[in-house]
Amino acid sequence: MTGILRVVLADDDSLIRTAIDAILRPVDDIELVAQAADGRAAVELTVRHRPDVALLDIQMPVMDGLAALREIRRAAPAVRVVVLTTFGEDEYVTQALSGGAAGFLLKESAAEELAYAIRAAAAGNAYLSPRITRQVLDRMPATTVRPGPDQTLVEGLSSREREVLILLAQGLSNAEIAQQIFVSEGTVKTHVYRVFTKLNCENRVQAAMLAQRSGLLDPP
Repeated sequence: MTGILRVVLADDDSLIRTAIDAILRPVDDIELVAQAADGRAAVELTVRHRPDVALLDIQMPVMDGLAALREIRRAAPAVRVVVLTTFGEDEYVTQALSGGAAGFLLKESAAEELAYAIRAAAAGNAYLSPRITRQVLDRMPATTVRPGPDQTLVEGLSSREREVLILLAQGLSNAEIAQQIFVSEGTVKTHVYRVFTKLNCENRVQAAMLAQRSGLLDPP
């Protein structure tokens, strides 16, 4: 991915829009080209500007973020959509992902994570905040795990990749995983990429759910 990544932002909270604008303004490869305060305006601006990425709040007037996501996927399918949410709204994750969202990001995420999520989405990858991954797993009912395809896939991972998968499923960020296993963050990114590839997963939630189904998260 080369050049400037163009972004449309939609959030009904002007303070959030101002904060994200301030975060992205000094980032050399990202440009915020338009802002909207409701879902309908978000769709219209996205269709007009054809950005690389649209950042959509979940709860907006006129049209909520999930409806706006569906409209954007229909009218401008090349635009990648990252959904913004607050802690505790993880019930929307499944709906957003099934609707074609390329990412799910907490509004309180650090500046580096916001820029990373935009770049990942624009590059065709899926990004989910590690804390959201943990929330989704916590809401899942306990199940009895039996041998099956998930375990077969996990058995194809190296010992280091299984270790990274377990930490990822526990909700740790790449930086936290790097500190835990004493390697660089770049090395962790490589391991995560290989895990996703071997498990045929697009994002952290899918990988974490597979880890849970395979029994990797069960106490010894």
